[in-house]
Amino acid sequence: MPATDSGVEAWKEQTSAFDRVRSVAQTITQPRSAPWIADRAAVAENTARRHLDRLVDMNLLVSFDREKPITYAPDPLHTRLQTIRNLLEEYDHEGLITLKAELQGQIESWSDEYGVDSPAELRELAAETTTADETAAVRHTASDWEVAEYRLGIVEDAIDNYDAYSRPETVST
Repeated sequence: MPATDSGVEAWKEQTSAFDRVRSVAQTITQPRSAPWIADRAAVAENTARRHLDRLVDMNLLVSFDREKPITYAPDPLHTRLQTIRNLLEEYDHEGLITLKAELQGQIESWSDEYGVDSPAELRELAAETTTADETAAVRHTASDWEVAEYRLGIVEDAIDNYDAYSRPETVST
């Protein structure tokens, strides 16, 4: 990122280096190296490494040190639990059941539309399409289907454990 970019400068003025590294690292979709994260967080590489190691210690990130250079990615367990927490803040038990039904309906719709039972089978259909637009659309739908299945699993977890995961409105002493 160019250091002269006014948006980056404002970001640097308003947030700590740690917060910028955390922000970048927790939004990546594939493992990235410290230099890559440092560049996007507008910090020095050694600063990024120090903060990334701290984030690993905090179980917010995982590191892959078998790779050279070492890469970092969001911790999937932390991400899952944070998503459950967000769902519980947004929905009550009935709302979660409604969301489950909506996700199931979308998955069933894709299954009926394409005549397949999984995103993997849908990706196989992409090889049989005749135009670039058609191929892109099928691949996009397969990706959306995978996200919906993942989200459905989290919603079902939130429903199954609603009482244990929910916070009581008041705590008696």
